[in-house]
Amino acid sequence: MGVRSGKQFVDGLKASQRDVWINGEKIEDVTTHPAFTRIVHQLARLYDAQVDPATRDKLTYVVPETGERAGMAFMPARTAADLARRREAYYHWASMNFGLMGRSPDFLNTSLLAFSEARKVFGRGGQKFADNIVKYYEYIRDNDLFLSHALITPQNDRTKSSAEQKNLHMRVIKETPEGIYVQGARMVATLGAVADEMLMYCLPGIPESDSDHALAFAVKVSDPGVRQICREPYTLDGQRSDFDHPLSNNFEENDSLLIFNNVFVPWERVFMYRDVALNNALYNETALRNYTSHQTNTRALVKMQFSVGVAVAVARSIGADKFLHVQRMLGEALNGIEFLKSGLVRAEVECEQTGYGTVRPALAPLQALRTFLPTAYPKVVEMIQTIAAGGFMMMPSGADFAVPDLSEETALYYQGTGGMSSVDRARLFKLAWDLSGEAFGSRLLQYERYYAGDPVRTTASNYLQVDDREMMTLVNEALALAGDPSAASRRSAAAA
Repeated sequence: MGVRSGKQFVDGLKASQRDVWINGEKIEDVTTHPAFTRIVHQLARLYDAQVDPATRDKLTYVVPETGERAGMAFMPARTAADLARRREAYYHWASMNFGLMGRSPDFLNTSLLAFSEARKVFGRGGQKFADNIVKYYEYIRDNDLFLSHALITPQNDRTKSSAEQKNLHMRVIKETPEGIYVQGARMVATLGAVADEMLMYCLPGIPESDSDHALAFAVKVSDPGVRQICREPYTLDGQRSDFDHPLSNNFEENDSLLIFNNVFVPWERVFMYRDVALNNALYNETALRNYTSHQTNTRALVKMQFSVGVAVAVARSIGADKFLHVQRMLGEALNGIEFLKSGLVRAEVECEQTGYGTVRPALAPLQALRTFLPTAYPKVVEMIQTIAAGGFMMMPSGADFAVPDLSEETALYYQGTGGMSSVDRARLFKLAWDLSGEAFGSRLLQYERYYAGDPVRTTASNYLQVDDREMMTLVNEALALAGDPSAASRRSAAAA
């Protein structure tokens, strides 16, 4: 089949019945429900760009085995130049949504590529699992399907293991010659309501007692027993004006609790089964983070460029950029953009061999960036809030500009510096507030803090997994300069 157009993506959603609930209502058609119409449109734009002659070659490649085109995230890289080509595709898609869509389809596509290239790791549980993951990668690649996932157990009682809460957390409850049955819940399925399938696997650190929970498999969102309960939407299509809420109206990525009610999974869709040791080794030994971090840090680069650009525009609109302390804040944020650019390129230049005739980006710089963002992005948000200050609280709604009785006041009191009109300044401040102050913006902030996992643990892992040979060589060479303490004693005696 090859890559899909936006219409094909939407038609696929319409043809797929799913058990999705929002605001106490079961959704019959996610493509027409006001909680999802805009984000479905934005996703369709991404798919359309894949078939647009102007961008097709940037976003897709020809699969040698099939002769059909597939998304660039699926492309095995043979050289550092191939990795750069993948990054350029990630960047193009992210720029179409200002880096605000954390779960665009290319994210989990990179995960499948990582798993496919590490098939031998899955094969430790049995050759059928290695075969299954490769076939599933090819199936998703060749049909251009949109995946979501949910990695975290629900926040019920963090003092207990999953086995001690087995009625709550996703686990296998039955095994048959045809497949397995799964019960329980996971969070957080971002864009799960509008995805085609769910790719399920576990974070590392599962204890031996939780073997029933150590699973990796895939299901269709439409499979019987798969249910999603979405959080309250931040906006509904047609409820608020685009002038006042330009970002949240278009890029709201709803999140859901993913529930499995006795869901049947055929063996060909199972990739790991009740294997605690393999589960806990999966992240490192499949090099999953090398692939996903390449995509997410590229998206984060776009998001940082956009958010820092908003801060600069707000500062310039009121002349605040003339003050030294504001210039210092902006300069620090601009450093973050350069860190991201440099780390991405270094990861490509210092790429690693996979053992399959392909290369993957180096992890260390990507992991450094991934642990940098949970503190860097909140600083940018706070910077926008600080520069705009009370200006956020005084902005009128877009409707006020259309009232003749208010035209003189709105034209006079909301204008910016350098001849900036009141309408243009209000439009800018509305954009900035949507990004940094609204519930939508707060969710973006929370996402950046936690999408890669617990920021304390992930940052600590930089130390726990460090290759310290170069550092320790320098330290030991410096220590050697000190020599034998007896020599110092002899010199002291001689001096006396």
